[in-house]
Amino acid sequence: MSDSTCPICHRPTDANFRPFCSRHCADVDLGRWFSGTYRVPSFRQDNEEEQDEYRDGEG
Repeated sequence: MSDSTCPICHRPTDANFRPFCSRHCADVDLGRWFSGTYRVPSFRQDNEEEQDEYRDGEG
């Protein structure tokens, strides 16, 4: 088995919570996604054009 560590607290991972060491660290990570701490980059500036198509029934 590899020497993986938890990305939150750097303790050894637990197979039940992989890649984390505990449910707590998994929840901390999820909370960071929900709060916007983590983000997936996007090159799109806005989506108004796409939304207009759906409102007009064209999409």
